[in-house]
Amino acid sequence: MSTSPIILLHGVRIFQSENLILNNVDFTVYKGEFLYLIGRTGTGKSSLMRTLYGDLPLKEGEGHCCGFDLSSLKRSQVPYLRRKIGIVFQDFQLLTDRTVNDNLLFVLKATGWTDGKRMDERVQHVLEKVSLGNKGYKMPHELSGGEQQRVSIARALLNDPELILADEPTGNLDPETTGEILDLLFEISHSGRSVIMATHDYTHMKKFNTRVVRCEDGKLLEVSAAPAV
Repeated sequence: MSTSPIILLHGVRIFQSENLILNNVDFTVYKGEFLYLIGRTGTGKSSLMRTLYGDLPLKEGEGHCCGFDLSSLKRSQVPYLRRKIGIVFQDFQLLTDRTVNDNLLFVLKATGWTDGKRMDERVQHVLEKVSLGNKGYKMPHELSGGEQQRVSIARALLNDPELILADEPTGNLDPETTGEILDLLFEISHSGRSVIMATHDYTHMKKFNTRVVRCEDGKLLEVSAAPAV
């Protein structure tokens, strides 16, 4: 893990419309770090992530993410910020009318790739990274939930991001598959990418001895260890 911060928030207040969600947030994440973001539903985990990828404007405080100043971020800069961030959702968000390969090619085209050969190579590379190298021709409904989530992780890796934001990525998965997805995300952090995993599934958290940060009562708090279950 490097000592250079990829996320630096200082004195940040996060709002949804006019409602203050998180107050006085000081938060640093380093390159190659894997950390858990925990807290009950509605405590601000998703709002924090949405601020980091430019979906919620940062109105108060100092914030930097992947080399972008969030407090002065222009709408036109948001796509460039998001190319440095891979997002993994709980419900996979795959396009159901096209194959796995075409799901991934769609993202590459949308982010400015034009060379067909390089695009095909990139798709194959990320699918192999998530152990789905021979599943590119399948439709999403032909895959298990765990395989669909692996595809969404492959999609998040397409543009070689510096940061992965995983928002309850194991919420719809059984315990064994959850363990596999956690292993995969942890391995990704060892390749120099930072990974923030929002979860309220505390059962699996003891698997890795990593930082835990909790959203609670409008604050972001460092937790020394995974909570007891």
